Amino acid sequence: MTSVTTTTKPEGLASGHYGLTDLIRSEWTKLRSVRSTLWAYAVTVIIGIGVSILATAETRAHWNATSHIGFDPISLSLVGVFFGQLVIGILGVMIMSAEYSTGTIRATFAAAPRRPLVLVAKVIVFVVATTIIAEILTFVSFLVGQALLSAPAIHATLSTPDALRSVFETGLYLVVIGLFAMGLATIIRHTAVAISTFVAILLVLPAIFQALPSSIYDNYARFLPSRIGSTIISRHFANPFVKSFGPWTGLLVLCAYAALVFIVGAILQVRRDA
Repeated sequence: MTSVTTTTKPEGLASGHYGLTDLIRSEWTKLRSVRSTLWAYAVTVIIGIGVSILATAETRAHWNATSHIGFDPISLSLVGVFFGQLVIGILGVMIMSAEYSTGTIRATFAAAPRRPLVLVAKVIVFVVATTIIAEILTFVSFLVGQALLSAPAIHATLSTPDALRSVFETGLYLVVIGLFAMGLATIIRHTAVAISTFVAILLVLPAIFQALPSSIYDNYARFLPSRIGSTIISRHFANPFVKSFGPWTGLLVLCAYAALVFIVGAILQVRRDA
């Protein structure tokens, strides 16, 4: 008698045929189960709002007859965003590079061999979570800041021209700057190097541009992410000697930067070993 042995696949063994929905659930589990991620979001909101409160309260306390000259209450109440962009950028780097640092990316790719799909799932989860956090930060900062700018200080409401646009678009700016950092990490994969590169682009590169001849600075400084952010936040950002993109145009340029680094990162991700 010939015996026939049947082999069944152990329950729970990865099939390698996960769809986008499954990968999104997986990435969401990773995001919310890592304490450093939750702390980073909490720090972004708390300190971002705190910086805005300090700035508006200090301005109101020292308000005088000439304080209104060139004063923009909207950008003042959103000043905490300049801190928030650093934390969001670092978080974007860590979400991508941490798996490479720990080696868990090998298990991820073994379970889901379609690497670009994994990247798309990471982006979707990061965008949704960060958009919620960023908009909470910007709207609360604005509303609390304007409440502190009581008379005689100039203050604004969401119905003030450009106010709603500035607040909402500033939140989107934080999301896109985080995506840009995440794309850099996809290319570089090393956490420290990716964070250093992001900080250099955001903070060091503008200082280098200022040291260049004025003809170069005036024409090309508008392409810097930091300049784009300043234009988005401030409705009065207008220097006749320095060219700048409009707020929405600048955000589209920043989106193009993020898309470019992600395309390069996706290509390298497929070609390189995990």
